[in-house]
Amino acid sequence: MDYHILIVDDEKELCVSLSEILIEEGFPTTWTSDPRETPSILARSRTDLVILDIRMPGIGGIDLLKMLRRTNPNIKAIILTGHPSIENAVLSMKYGAANFYEKPPNLRRLIDEIREFAALSCAPPSAAAQAAPAMGRVVTNDARMRKILQSAEKAAAATAPVLITGESGTGKELIASVVHEAGPRAPRPLIKVNCAAIPETLLESELFGHEKGAFTNALSQRKGKFELAHKGTIFLDEIGDMTPSTQAKILRVLQEQEFERVGGTETIKTDIRVIAATNKDLRLLIQKDAFREDLYYRLCVVTLHVPPLRERPGDVEILIDHFVKLFGAQYGKPIRGLDEETRDMLLAHTWPGNVRELKNCIERAVIFCEGDLVTVEDLPSQYTDLEATHLGKKLQSSFEQLNRTMILEALEKSKGKKTKAADMLNINRRTLYNRMRKLGLS
Repeated sequence: MDYHILIVDDEKELCVSLSEILIEEGFPTTWTSDPRETPSILARSRTDLVILDIRMPGIGGIDLLKMLRRTNPNIKAIILTGHPSIENAVLSMKYGAANFYEKPPNLRRLIDEIREFAALSCAPPSAAAQAAPAMGRVVTNDARMRKILQSAEKAAAATAPVLITGESGTGKELIASVVHEAGPRAPRPLIKVNCAAIPETLLESELFGHEKGAFTNALSQRKGKFELAHKGTIFLDEIGDMTPSTQAKILRVLQEQEFERVGGTETIKTDIRVIAATNKDLRLLIQKDAFREDLYYRLCVVTLHVPPLRERPGDVEILIDHFVKLFGAQYGKPIRGLDEETRDMLLAHTWPGNVRELKNCIERAVIFCEGDLVTVEDLPSQYTDLEATHLGKKLQSSFEQLNRTMILEALEKSKGKKTKAADMLNINRRTLYNRMRKLGLS
């Protein structure tokens, strides 16, 4: 099967045995017990899925997940761990893991999941899954989000830089697409650069291009992102991770609309719209001398802050329905929605990974759903503890409601006399007072 797998685990024996099993199942598989080799392996060979340990010397699984999300977002990842915890499960989902297995993994279940991924990777996207204009892809019923979209449309008509802030996974890149596609530069390219994903030594060449012979392996002239974005828009994601020296060069482009390629002397004029995004507090970085104040004020002519999903709980339900419909169409599954238990559980979750976490969760659930309703069993395994927590909260709520009902009935029968009501409930008066105060009845 043409689906390539990389195993990254510091336990060499696990790498060898799991690799042999996957190869027998028909999957081309490589492995490394040194997580530091992962970037070079990904650079020189095709990889569709990475199976990695969460605790490894040198580079941990969460750090590798972050790297994958920045540099190879189309590669799926599965986490293996001998130290399961709710925190690690949530972090894994936040940074894009498709699932989370405790060691030793259930091999049959793992292989079935890999087969699902392989089959879906070969399937052509349905018409319903084709890209829509950015504005139509923003699903929200939140007043603040609607206001942000209105501001984005107004900003689109201008040429001033835009700074988009917000936590990871909130949809900053999508808002950048709205600004570009709603403006006059929409027919021209939107060039995206993740500043955190490119090493400092390569970032200048990536942004401004280089001349032949500018450095070792510069075998030919290469245009940079600013040159490719001429007359269009450049989106600088995670700009808070950019080094001060590169910040100075970006500031010059913003001020002068010109630059030189690395190793070149020709000054190249450029006409571009700059949109930047960050999940960091740039004003705090300015105080620490980690970000240029003059660059900040050049970028924040228009500032759009995307609130986290926990602050717009009304969007969770409509996003769930949207993603069920989207992935149901994409994978050819006639799924009507979620059963009541699963919906209640997901609505109660705080979604620390924001919309990205919710999207990953629903996609995986749709892939494994065999009926017309998604159930708890279809969710990624890291949500098992969430189910138990949700059940505990429901039981606690039921218990409190029962307490409230019994106290109110006793007070009614005793005509408001608390000592008599306490006797009816077979508790002392102080206990009754404490319960009434806790339930807001005093």
